[in-house]
Amino acid sequence: MTKILLLTFVALFIYSCMPSNNKDSNPVIPKRQYIEEKNLVKVITLKKTTFRKEMVSNGKLHASRKVNLRFKTNGTVEKLFVKNGQRISVNDTIAILNSFEQEQRYEQAKFRLDKASIDLQDALISLGYRLDDSEKIPENFMQIAKSKSSYSSAQSELKTAIYHLNLTTLTAPFQGIIADIKTKEFENTSGEVFCLLIDDTNFEVQFPVLETEISNISLHKSIKVIPFSTDKVFSGYITEINPIVNENGLIDIKALVQNTGNLMEGMNVKILIENEIKNQLVVPKGAVIQRDNQQVLFKYTKEGIACWTYVQTNFENSTSYAVIAHPDKGGKLKAGDTIIVSDNLNLAHESKVEVKW
Repeated sequence: MTKILLLTFVALFIYSCMPSNNKDSNPVIPKRQYIEEKNLVKVITLKKTTFRKEMVSNGKLHASRKVNLRFKTNGTVEKLFVKNGQRISVNDTIAILNSFEQEQRYEQAKFRLDKASIDLQDALISLGYRLDDSEKIPENFMQIAKSKSSYSSAQSELKTAIYHLNLTTLTAPFQGIIADIKTKEFENTSGEVFCLLIDDTNFEVQFPVLETEISNISLHKSIKVIPFSTDKVFSGYITEINPIVNENGLIDIKALVQNTGNLMEGMNVKILIENEIKNQLVVPKGAVIQRDNQQVLFKYTKEGIACWTYVQTNFENSTSYAVIAHPDKGGKLKAGDTIIVSDNLNLAHESKVEVKW
């Protein structure tokens, strides 16, 4: 019995290992065809043009007009009408203090002036005049009547009372934006700074330049200002050149910038000063790459071949280079050459390329 089972198992094993006659069980898998990858590039025609050389510096914005506002009298803040970041107009009310005492002095001064006016009338009548005839009253008689009636002192007292009453209201001396409010409602103020008012229409920026670059700087020269927080470009012009070179070989420059966006007090900015250099071969920065620690760019031939040329970059700005053929590498570069400006990082010398439009 054991032998029968063993023979049966061997027979089944041999049968399972036999190839099947079903053609569909072993489909023919076709070989993958190799498709050569195309090197698609963009090109420009090289020409001589004016290169805008950029001098770069850093600075900080400060409003050309700003003021720390404070109450000129002590008291408790009764009402606050503004908040930080709020824009206000000239003479807008910022805050008021509790003015009970000042109002009482004002009412008392008004009462004294009214009484003094009656006494003045009586004094003039005793001199044979009426207050309605003030233009006909001799000056010396008028002074005598005012002295007897205490009219002048009462008038002065009322002016003082009005002045102190006005001190309880803080108003804007010019239009601007509120910042750094120091005191809240119902808190006491005792002459310290209450808030900062900034006229953010124009900003002043101070920045250093190297003494070797001062020949490229002049009053009223245009500059570009770019905040670190954005790529937006603002225009300005140079207003001051400090005629002193500091111990680091730097000269301080000031410029005025018009706020046509969201410039803020204390903002850090980059300053660009452009100078024009004529008759330069200019390429986008993406056209120049590194090969063996050397700068190269690829020229495109009419046969669709990319040939690299060693170059030197004489000038640089934020977007472009002014280039020449490297004098020690035997390369050639001239106006009219077709230069590859994109998708060149993986190209080799004499790579086949196609231009994409």
